[in-house]
Amino acid sequence: MSAVKFTKDSYREFQAFLHDACGIYLGENKEYLIESRLKPLMEECSEPDFGKFVVLLKNNRILNLRDKTIEAMTTNETLWFRDKDPFDIVKDKLFAQMVADKKTGIKIWSSACSSGQEPYSLSILAEEAQASGLQLPTVRITATDISPAMVNRAKEGIYDQQSLARGLSDARRQKYFVEKGDDNWQVKPEIARRISFSQHNLLQSYSALGRFEIIFCRNVLIYFSKEVKQDILNRMADILQPGGYLILGTSESLAGITERFEMVNFRPGLAYKLKS
Repeated sequence: MSAVKFTKDSYREFQAFLHDACGIYLGENKEYLIESRLKPLMEECSEPDFGKFVVLLKNNRILNLRDKTIEAMTTNETLWFRDKDPFDIVKDKLFAQMVADKKTGIKIWSSACSSGQEPYSLSILAEEAQASGLQLPTVRITATDISPAMVNRAKEGIYDQQSLARGLSDARRQKYFVEKGDDNWQVKPEIARRISFSQHNLLQSYSALGRFEIIFCRNVLIYFSKEVKQDILNRMADILQPGGYLILGTSESLAGITERFEMVNFRPGLAYKLKS
């Protein structure tokens, strides 16, 4: 297929589709991004005309085309213990605080879990906290992602050596994974058992998810318009337990979006505590 050709109308229609479908705001002059991510899908549909491809999307007549398009346009970049500070805050500060508060259970939501590195990292933290002697109550992790393919991959908990090398130490790999052959390793059952995976769009209702002590929503809000950010954050505040914490990506901020949280500087690292 030759280079994808865009018109102003087709680009704006796709912008609207993506925003309505998953809340992502696609800025101007992102034709290169659309082409790099959707060209394989357009070839699969035998539709070289982008305007006609958008019509196919809106008509929703091709099985899974909508889901495949959203998946292709959603960034699934992730690492083990990404950025380190947020995970140190949970292990060294929040777990200890919740033990002191005599919590009977700790529920954590990994709201954009991608291929599973974030929730498995959190479960490893819980395992290590208990091994250190902290009388940690039961930890349950709800892990969701908009992409069904990513959720299925995360459920398997199988990663190759290259994936594991991105943020996971050799010591943790040896301790918390079992070698499966062909350069693949699988998360051990004692780490996987804390986690339940499911597909979820952040624009959908949160009522079935329950309530949480901690919510991870990292490196997600940057893709949304201010109005969508406000809606997501206010609904997350609604399902946090009193005194619960929201943890964002290092480049993300709540300034000018919502006043329902107060920033806590743990030096190093930041988290946002639900206001009482």
